[in-house]
Amino acid sequence: MKNTKLKRIFATALTVALSLSVLAGCGKKDAGSNAAAEQIVRYNLGANPKTLDPALNSAVDGAIVLVNAFEGLMKLDNNDQPVAGVAESYEMSADGLTYTFKLRKDAKWSDGSQVTAGDFEYAWKRALDPATAAEYAYQMYYIKNGESYNTNGGAKKEDLGVKATDDSTLVVTLENPTPYFLSLAAFPTYFPVKKDVVEKDADWANKPETYISNGAFKMKEFLPKDSITFVKNDNYYGKSDVKLDTIKYTLVEDQNSAYASLKAGDLDMTDSVPSVEIEAGKSEGIVKTFPNLGTYFYVINVGPNAKNINADAAKALSDVKVRKALNLAINRKDLVSILKGGQEPAFSFVPTGINVEGGKDFAKTQYFKAEGDMAEAKKLLAEAGYADGKGLPTIEVLYNSGAGHEQVAQAVQDMWKTNLGINVEIKAQEWAVFQTTRKQKNYSIARHGWLGDYVDPMTFLDMWVTGSGQNDAAYSNAKYDELIGKAKTETDAAKRVEYMQEAEAQLMEDMPIIPLYYYTQTKGIKPYVKDVHISPLGFVYFQTAFVEAH
Repeated sequence: MKNTKLKRIFATALTVALSLSVLAGCGKKDAGSNAAAEQIVRYNLGANPKTLDPALNSAVDGAIVLVNAFEGLMKLDNNDQPVAGVAESYEMSADGLTYTFKLRKDAKWSDGSQVTAGDFEYAWKRALDPATAAEYAYQMYYIKNGESYNTNGGAKKEDLGVKATDDSTLVVTLENPTPYFLSLAAFPTYFPVKKDVVEKDADWANKPETYISNGAFKMKEFLPKDSITFVKNDNYYGKSDVKLDTIKYTLVEDQNSAYASLKAGDLDMTDSVPSVEIEAGKSEGIVKTFPNLGTYFYVINVGPNAKNINADAAKALSDVKVRKALNLAINRKDLVSILKGGQEPAFSFVPTGINVEGGKDFAKTQYFKAEGDMAEAKKLLAEAGYADGKGLPTIEVLYNSGAGHEQVAQAVQDMWKTNLGINVEIKAQEWAVFQTTRKQKNYSIARHGWLGDYVDPMTFLDMWVTGSGQNDAAYSNAKYDELIGKAKTETDAAKRVEYMQEAEAQLMEDMPIIPLYYYTQTKGIKPYVKDVHISPLGFVYFQTAFVEAH
């Protein structure tokens, strides 16, 4: 029997998914005689994904490809609830620590070979291997000895709590009861990979002949910075439900060019839409806005490498009063009005929409006002020794080109100059270069954004613990780490929420990040594209999609 507390936490964590999940195309339909003769969707993904390796990917663009090419033990249904995937069933121990998964016999790789429990054991251990340097390794710290092994804390690979007892049985032991573990088991980092393929060729994820996957679609062609083409995987156990024959992901980074191609009929979907086109596009019926569980923010480099980029800026930004002044000098209402995508001004880091114990929204504390507080911002800056911005060095804000980031940077630049007298330089980099620059912490302030990996506040909070692979601020606070640790081990739902709320309060007190707005997803989508599942977690699923005759 499952512990009742565990069931209660898990049920409340799924509430937002039930309310936000959207099936694009105005309701689920049967393709039938309405289907077009050619079942192909041309979807502009944007910039070239940094990687399509499930263990190494940490970006939404790569994840969109991965959730259609691979499948985990569990998968998310159209309500974003975990349901049976490669695992046809599972049992959980009474203490919530051990899961025993039974794999389906008809699960095959795209080359026709059997998907085994050993494939999952290998993939999970590979993701946790320090040598792999997976940014998302911390998502697997829930596994027994996962953190100790990944951080060279003493545990060995054989000590990890994942073991294939035979080809169809995988036994997973956790560090602590984790109410959302089944959702994690559907996340890309937990996808299986084929050992012989991966170990034979380090470049396996970039070539159709070696990109062996187990999901609804398989790679046919990869033209870097041009397009990635996937076709229906005839070895997928659910192939009878897959209606599309082809997905062509184009890699046009410029929003305007991609949207022009959509209007011209050369694309069927685009991942984002220029803000100036949103209202007209909605009127034309080719632009839609979907819920998105995420926060757009600026991250401040508070780590030791900051002084190597700009020593004067690093000294100023190391003062929490300066960071708070920057935060309060932003009018988020004005900011979102520029974007026109239905975004909501942020007042915390964890976005609204996650219901926790008692059905209440986790994001209940307004840490700052949407319109800002210019008087308090000026006061704080003066107390830090930079009255009216005097003596404060020029600060550089780094962002990736495209997707409206320049508009945001220009608006913030103007607000900081007007409200605080601060000189700000803004600089754009190509997506792949930008990701590397930010990850290596070679910046002062950088654009960032985070979408929930599962529906729980922890997906937004554990990334800021000391040493986390996603902690691009190099932020470190022992109290914060302790609170997150307590929340991860607490089985009482109310206490667990209290720990997480205390942690967020500490994060907002230290202000290594500046939350700007809560995301929405604005996509270009032609009316004839039906039953694409647009998840509030940022994933786009094509497993049930089809193209209507037009």
